[in-house]
Amino acid sequence: MAEFKHIPVMLNEVIDGLAIKPDGIYADLTLGGAGHSIEILKRLTSGHLYGVDKDQDALAAAKEKLKEFNNVTFIHSDFKKAISELPSLDGVLMDLGVSSYQLDTAERGFSYRLEGDLDMRMSRDDRLTAKEVVNTYSENELTKIFFEYGEDKFSRQIARAICSRRANKPIETTTDLTEIIWNAIPVKARYSGSNPYMRVFQALRIYVNGELTGLSEAVQDAIGKLKKGGRICVITFHSLEDRIVKQQFKYQELDCVCPPKMPVCTCGKVSTIRIITKKPLMAGQDELNMNSRSECAKLRIAEKKI
Repeated sequence: MAEFKHIPVMLNEVIDGLAIKPDGIYADLTLGGAGHSIEILKRLTSGHLYGVDKDQDALAAAKEKLKEFNNVTFIHSDFKKAISELPSLDGVLMDLGVSSYQLDTAERGFSYRLEGDLDMRMSRDDRLTAKEVVNTYSENELTKIFFEYGEDKFSRQIARAICSRRANKPIETTTDLTEIIWNAIPVKARYSGSNPYMRVFQALRIYVNGELTGLSEAVQDAIGKLKKGGRICVITFHSLEDRIVKQQFKYQELDCVCPPKMPVCTCGKVSTIRIITKKPLMAGQDELNMNSRSECAKLRIAEKKI
């Protein structure tokens, strides 16, 4: 296994946001390279940390990195499923998206910059791969994936080009896919705006791993696990994720969801959190200079009220 390198995004902001208690119980639901977790553990005395990740490579690397600590429990699971098994918590961290290790390991197939097998599974236990999607899904299905999860205005052209290419030869590698994307989009679009490959690779990764499925419910469940005064920190890396987290935070903060013309509240909804970050925090220039992958990151923080 290659060395698991990962620079934790907005580390100081996360640690401050969690307001760590030395005897608190915390969960890093997306353990990854354990960059955030090690700093949480350094601040615990009698407290405990639960580290969750569905990538076995990440868990193995985290266990090695955190071997000096005896107050951490490792859980191999999708965090959306693991939340229900956790105890009451003083803090929760969700660092969504792909780790630097996953991006930099060519055979995982996440990066359009490196040639590798079109895999894109965050957990190798999962069946569906990006290769299966691009080689078996219909033009309409591919168009929908690229448009909904990549917000790509050339979704139809790219889907049609994929179907045309695979009729003659299977699409096997990331390089195969980037070549198809490059030739499918207008010449002007190749050199203007965002990277022409990024949106399609993002869309495939989100779809293959079901990243948005159940995310809103997972945020709600994580908030439900917090003790009064506990904090939740969520880092997102694209607008689709951020929108879901923002909407769930807003809903949890509302004290009533009855129609405005209702004379008396009948919904029974009560406000469960106080949003700490009215606008998401973003990486400062110093961090951007050291880690360009933090450019799209947004951090939202809330505190449990009841």
